[in-house]
Amino acid sequence: MKRFGPLLLLPLLLLAACTAQPPEDGQDEPYQWPDPVPGELWRPPPGVGWQWQLTGKLDTSVKVPVYDVDGFTTTKEQVAALKKAGRKTICYISTGAWEDFRPDAEAFPEDLLGKDNGWEGERWLDIRRVAELEPLMAKRFDMCRDKGFDAVEPDNMDAYRNTSGFPLTADDQLRYNRLIAKLAHDRGMAVGLKNDLDQIPELVGEFDFAVNEQCAEYHECEKLTPFVEAGKAVFHVEYELQTSRFCARSRELKLSSMQKHYDLDAWRRPCR
Repeated sequence: MKRFGPLLLLPLLLLAACTAQPPEDGQDEPYQWPDPVPGELWRPPPGVGWQWQLTGKLDTSVKVPVYDVDGFTTTKEQVAALKKAGRKTICYISTGAWEDFRPDAEAFPEDLLGKDNGWEGERWLDIRRVAELEPLMAKRFDMCRDKGFDAVEPDNMDAYRNTSGFPLTADDQLRYNRLIAKLAHDRGMAVGLKNDLDQIPELVGEFDFAVNEQCAEYHECEKLTPFVEAGKAVFHVEYELQTSRFCARSRELKLSSMQKHYDLDAWRRPCR
């Protein structure tokens, strides 16, 4: 057996720490995360297991190290229980669309609301009007922080690529998405880029992970590689495809992938 001097041993130990496998599905609790570097936010590594539940009674028994849950309906006590079990928690908030069922819906002026975004009760927001949207989103992010969340998943971050009812440009979207990232970081929370694949090269440095829907179905998962190369997780779901259709490629790309129902209830079928 070779013997290593102290100067040689230290780099080897650091390398081992950097290449350790991230926590995955089904591991025994509590999950052990590396001690955070002072002044740095949580950054989930590629391949980490996760659960995404936005509807129905929250099932906290799923053995995964990361939970992405609704910021409004999840209580401070539920977040605390998840964190006690060693799980990291992500606060789902819609930042690009108005939802008529949220308690702050009446705070959004009517002329900020655009066309229906395809989901019942939701309409695109005029993201050009940052002076009006910033305080509204800041209050939502304050809620996430006060409940104890580690991170935020801001949804509907690609309005400029959709029929929003407003003449939005790519620059409008970049400006708004950067504002959203700053609001999260200013409150000590990590933040994920939701979809918006074409702007990943410009935004990967300002977001701590990515959340993607259906990149396998639309043959575009490779566009998420910059996040993986930066050591940041890509949380990915498919709805229409069975796991046999996408898991092999997801493993190659180091994505955190699973199949979910469209309503994002507790059911999940992860890639193993």
